[in-house]
Amino acid sequence: MGFGKEKGCGKWMSPYIGTLLAVIVFGCFFGVYSILAEARDAAAEENLSLKEETGGCADAVSLEEEIAGCVDAMSLEEKVAGLFIITPEQLTGVETAIRAGDVTRQALEHYPVGGLVYFAKNIRSPSQLKEMLSNTASYSRYPLFLGVDEEGGTVARVADRLDLENVGSMADIGMTKDASKAYEAGARIGTYLREYGFNLDFAPVADVLTDPDNTVIGNRSFGSDPDVVSKMVAAAVKGLRENGVSACVKHFPGHGNTSGDSHDGQVETDRSFGQMREAEFLPFLAGIEAGADMVMAGHISAPGLTGGDMLPASVNEEIITGILREELGYQGIVITDAMNMSAITRYYTADEAAVMALKAGVDMILMPEDFVRAYEGVLEAVRSGTIDEARIEDSLKRIYRVKYAQTAAWTEDMGRIG
Repeated sequence: MGFGKEKGCGKWMSPYIGTLLAVIVFGCFFGVYSILAEARDAAAEENLSLKEETGGCADAVSLEEEIAGCVDAMSLEEKVAGLFIITPEQLTGVETAIRAGDVTRQALEHYPVGGLVYFAKNIRSPSQLKEMLSNTASYSRYPLFLGVDEEGGTVARVADRLDLENVGSMADIGMTKDASKAYEAGARIGTYLREYGFNLDFAPVADVLTDPDNTVIGNRSFGSDPDVVSKMVAAAVKGLRENGVSACVKHFPGHGNTSGDSHDGQVETDRSFGQMREAEFLPFLAGIEAGADMVMAGHISAPGLTGGDMLPASVNEEIITGILREELGYQGIVITDAMNMSAITRYYTADEAAVMALKAGVDMILMPEDFVRAYEGVLEAVRSGTIDEARIEDSLKRIYRVKYAQTAAWTEDMGRIG
């Protein structure tokens, strides 16, 4: 069995989580699958001891069973809320969130979302940022993604607000053709993000700049050479990951050959599957191989991939499930780009877009135009059978694999420090 609802799948910084993870790892290698009786007995004794301490929360003999039990114990409302990453303003209704107190606590009790994303306006000082993120994490029944766009260069919410050294544009790093520079940038960003309490960076940009006139991506890309971009993306992902921050490569299937901005309306690429397989897809595959925990699906229409279908990738089953999942073999978390962009809001209501994205194979919805409407729309879709509840649970399991791994890494670090 998994954690009961009152346990919330384990508090993010639970005092028992280190021991729990030790038991889980021990069990995985020496429990059910071991032929060594001595090791099996030792695992059973340690597991029994922990069960007595935690009231029976360590029944599972593997991480997968623990995650499954956790998800199974959640109500439908909790499951659906866990698929959203929203702004603190969308959660609480305040105009600008710069602290987390009772309003945040109560909002997270009502809507236990999967994560929150912060922007420059939420950042005032190092101490304010640390306290806000720490409090927010402590209020949640479930582990949270606390994310930010921190690419470097022109997109550096934290570095610019706190007067930290900006690692510079990815274009400049790409021009060096030295992947160690990309690693250093990722490591530097990961170090300060984790220091302040973030565990997710919506970076690096994995787009290949195949259209030199593309100003939307511009110097946010490592360049126009797919091989160079791939090496840089992989190195940046490793730099983030090795410093305790999950990387999200973006914007699949590739934003480097588009002429428009999805903030303003529909964006299209005319690249064929064959062309993208030889260029645009390569950095995403490299980032995934390097350990990226998420792939962000852009609001990009790609009729060359879909036989003329103009549905944006973020809500397009043929692109998300057919290409990213099945053709490229990616089985991790897929998140949409911000769903409050005009490429979505001009054509779909918040609930329509959220349901379409989940049916397409997406796991997490980022910043819907109207969070409550999107949340209620997904709830209704599950209740009516439009979306199978098992489909929602599959996404939550992907999400919790990452969150549990983050907790294990944190526990290991605390053990070294202690």
